[in-house]
Amino acid sequence: QNSMVLSAAIFITLIGLIIYLHFVKIDQESLLVIGSLGIQVTSSYASGKESTIFIEMGRVKDVVINEAIHMQKVIYYLCILLQDPEDPQGISEVVPLFQSSKPRLDCLIEVYKSCEEILEQRRTAPQSN
Repeated sequence: QNSMVLSAAIFITLIGLIIYLHFVKIDQESLLVIGSLGIQVTSSYASGKESTIFIEMGRVKDVVINEAIHMQKVIYYLCILLQDPEDPQGISEVVPLFQSSKPRLDCLIEVYKSCEEILEQRRTAPQSN
């Protein structure tokens, strides 16, 4: 009977580990910004599964570095601000990026500068109808 309980505990632990690796443990995060199309955010899980989110450039209002206080520590994260369709000056949603990898502030600044450069080119480019 003890061996049956031990076998069941090992089996449940293995199933839990597989679920954790497939749905929770993010191995890599990437951001692709194409000024004429939009922003693609990809998360690769430890199991090899990938999750991709695409945001059309017309919905993007700005990219910002936000800060939060967590457990007596200030953490920084990159966010995409989505434009409110009803109010052009308003923000409808904030999409945080790199939540699992939590890069340092100096790395976030480099990514932010690259994103802002692309967004600025898009803002200054003549709008074609």
